[in-house]
Amino acid sequence: MSDWLKAGKLAAEAREYAVDICKAGKTYTEVVDKTEDFIIKRGGFPAFPMDISVNHVAAHYCPYIEDDNVLEKGDVVKLDIGVHINGAVADNAVTVELGTNKYRDLILASKDACLAACEIAVPGCEIGKIGKIVEETIGSAGFSPITNLSGHGVDMWTVHTEPTIPNYDNGNPKTLFEGQHIAIEPFATDGVGSIKEGKPCGVYAFLEKKPVRLDGARKLMAQIERDYKTLPFTERWLKDVKNIKFLLSILEKSGVVKQYTVLPEKNKGMVSQHENTVEVGYGITTKI
Repeated sequence: MSDWLKAGKLAAEAREYAVDICKAGKTYTEVVDKTEDFIIKRGGFPAFPMDISVNHVAAHYCPYIEDDNVLEKGDVVKLDIGVHINGAVADNAVTVELGTNKYRDLILASKDACLAACEIAVPGCEIGKIGKIVEETIGSAGFSPITNLSGHGVDMWTVHTEPTIPNYDNGNPKTLFEGQHIAIEPFATDGVGSIKEGKPCGVYAFLEKKPVRLDGARKLMAQIERDYKTLPFTERWLKDVKNIKFLLSILEKSGVVKQYTVLPEKNKGMVSQHENTVEVGYGITTKI
């Protein structure tokens, strides 16, 4: 089995594990830490810090070092999980509703759209047609796709690369090719169908080496480049580094790293997400 398929299988197993432990009364941090530990103990590593985005937050919420948020009954929780094995990346996500069934149709809309899009993601398929089927499936359920969030290509040591996989019909005539790896990632909402930039989320990407005066910041830069390469990382993974928040702020100001932001729906609409990684010509890799 290729590293791509191993990563996909482990990502799917981690997704199911996260669903099992995602319960009202648990802290966000507990769910994320346990899921990331699950991945590591089985021979993989998180391709990015696990996201746990709740209700109107569509994406990119990642617990900080000190995060006291607790899941509550009725929460609609997006669990976005990535795995890499030797740099081969798999990315998948699922939405769960805690203790109620109010948003069942919204959750099914993103899932059905994802699975329908995966079915047509074969060699020669036009990228715009993937967006068309996502848009039609979510629209027929009475909801809106979030059009300024998209799926994406995945590559070695890279979570987000070309091509962009839209969640609406953007008319892109470029076609998929055999062996290509893409993540199909519909978001459905009862809001306006758009997200905005929120607060910084404590997740970073390494950009490039630059001259940094402080010795501690130089050592941290070397550690980040060695351990994470081009993959995103979180301050939570570096909590044992003394003065980590201060050192990361130096690297951010110096242009060594960039920090991502939380992405809420513009009108605070409820949001669901479903995602699978596809190897074009093979099918969904993120399946058990």
